[in-house]
Amino acid sequence: MKTNVSAFLFALAIVASSIILGYAVINRNQPQGTISVTGLGESNFTSDLIVWEGSFSRESTNLQTAYADLERDRKAVESYLSSKGIASDQIVFNAVSTNPQYRQNYSDDGRYLGQTFTGYMLSQSLKIESKEVEKVEKISREVTELLNQGITFYSQTPRYYYTELESLKLEMIAKATEDARIRAERIAENSKGSLGDLISANMGIFQITGQNSGEDYSWGGTFNTADKNKTASITMKLVFEAD
Repeated sequence: MKTNVSAFLFALAIVASSIILGYAVINRNQPQGTISVTGLGESNFTSDLIVWEGSFSRESTNLQTAYADLERDRKAVESYLSSKGIASDQIVFNAVSTNPQYRQNYSDDGRYLGQTFTGYMLSQSLKIESKEVEKVEKISREVTELLNQGITFYSQTPRYYYTELESLKLEMIAKATEDARIRAERIAENSKGSLGDLISANMGIFQITGQNSGEDYSWGGTFNTADKNKTASITMKLVFEAD
């Protein structure tokens, strides 16, 4: 009789343990409630650094003459920029580029007859980097005045940058994170719950676009250099436990 009772109790204990263990496994595998939100950090700013480039050129059948003419143009360009308030150490002149020029010859019936040397094309480019954005911007528009001196000058569109970009990024991340947390708290409040611990945080791509430019965001990130006034933005995706 005692043997039967012991066997019954042993079997009952095994069944009870199996039920308790199964319940624990089921509870462990149940998904925990979470709240996933995306916050935006955005700020408008004005560029504090301008980069402007231009070039000038000369043509001649004689290489030495072309070099001499180009050197006179270089001095005239430097003098012009100096008169506009640009210091000589801000002007970087690149090496002279020399390209032989040829004319392609064809017969009346379209047959190729070879080429004829017509002279040399010499060109030199320059670059100015300055924090005097408005001054250089104005010069880039007025530099066509050099045409009156017989100098063939080509002005490129200025590029605009911001030297405090790293600090701005940190500011944007903080704004985006705070915005995401506020959104999550409101969702939890509206759901009659409370916000738990932060599970994960993922930062989006940093974007810089021109203000009022209608410029689209890019998956790889947009870095606008064409506009002086810009907008920086970044997103942060946060996942919280929901209690």
